[in-house]
Amino acid sequence: MAALPEGTPCWADAMFTDVEGAKSFYGDVLGWTFGESATEYGNYTQAYSDGKAVAAVVPPMPGQESQSAWCLYFASPDVGATARKIRDNGGEVVMEPMEVGDFGSMLIAKDPSGVTFGAWQAGAHEGFEKRGEPGSYAWAEVFTRAPEKSDAFFPAVFPYSVQRMEDDTMDFKVFNVGDETVLGRMRMTDEFPPEIPPYIQVYFTVDDCDAAVSKTTERGGELHFGPMDSPFGRFAALTDPQGAAFAVIDMKTTKGQMPKMSSA
Repeated sequence: MAALPEGTPCWADAMFTDVEGAKSFYGDVLGWTFGESATEYGNYTQAYSDGKAVAAVVPPMPGQESQSAWCLYFASPDVGATARKIRDNGGEVVMEPMEVGDFGSMLIAKDPSGVTFGAWQAGAHEGFEKRGEPGSYAWAEVFTRAPEKSDAFFPAVFPYSVQRMEDDTMDFKVFNVGDETVLGRMRMTDEFPPEIPPYIQVYFTVDDCDAAVSKTTERGGELHFGPMDSPFGRFAALTDPQGAAFAVIDMKTTKGQMPKMSSA
């Protein structure tokens, strides 16, 4: 595999106080299996779908206990240079660039509106080994209450062009790398409780959206939106039993016309 173009979502992981509980939950809902935990890397544990790496879970480091959340990483040819761009454009580097053995190098950051994300400079670990198929990453959207900040920041840090959806009912844009649309951006409305911080919603592909929702709620997770049909697929927004937000989408079940997009 060639290195992914800069700015392409390439990996996702989440920190869980109860890692075994997270493994059991996502194994049931998304069909994941898990590798051995890497003790030299803080018990980082990769998740697999059909034997292909699709995500990872990790326990918090001592003193780092916080709300469980999925973190999306964007491909970077040089995380040091990405860190400088983040700072130069009003973002915050939360975790400085660091090498992870021969796997690659990473950083964790926040955009000026408070959205947490990561950057990954690939080494032996190039990222998702499967995407857009059941059990793997499908799509992601930045949810923010200050869209003008995110709209300026992300295209300044990554080589994105921006398009706006021609729909008066919502404020939605997409970021493109070349001809590929790689990320959405949605304004958080008053429907979102004020205690919910801005975040990136990670969508995982499933065969059956409704079945995934049923398994989620049976296992102690919550349904927040949907299931809803769309031109992109049938999807639902959820949180797992430890409070990490995620979404599921069945991309085979599509309804309606694709929205019109125009240059932002």
